[in-house]
Amino acid sequence: MVDAANVVGSVPDGWWRDRHGAAVRLRDALAGRPEEVVLVVEGRARGVTGVDGVRVVAAAGSGDDAIVEVVRAHPDREVVVVTADRELRRRVAELGADCWGPSAITRR
Repeated sequence: MVDAANVVGSVPDGWWRDRHGAAVRLRDALAGRPEEVVLVVEGRARGVTGVDGVRVVAAAGSGDDAIVEVVRAHPDREVVVVTADRELRRRVAELGADCWGPSAITRR
């Protein structure tokens, strides 16, 4: 599960000028991975749609809250959350999820 806003925000490439486009580029970079990928988007990126291999969840409010709810809904699954947000990492770890920083997926 990928915190789109946090991962996109970790690279100073002008993403703030086009948040939707930055989320689309991240989604496309995640496509084709062997593992199931869930990309959680919020704000101006809410219009991003899924593609083969990447399911997109548009958060109605907080992206962090949406990620916690998805993790909570799947207690029987091994979940890795990709984010640098310390508070989110704490919240999902309490639910049994592992956490990786953004560089873990940009290197893969």
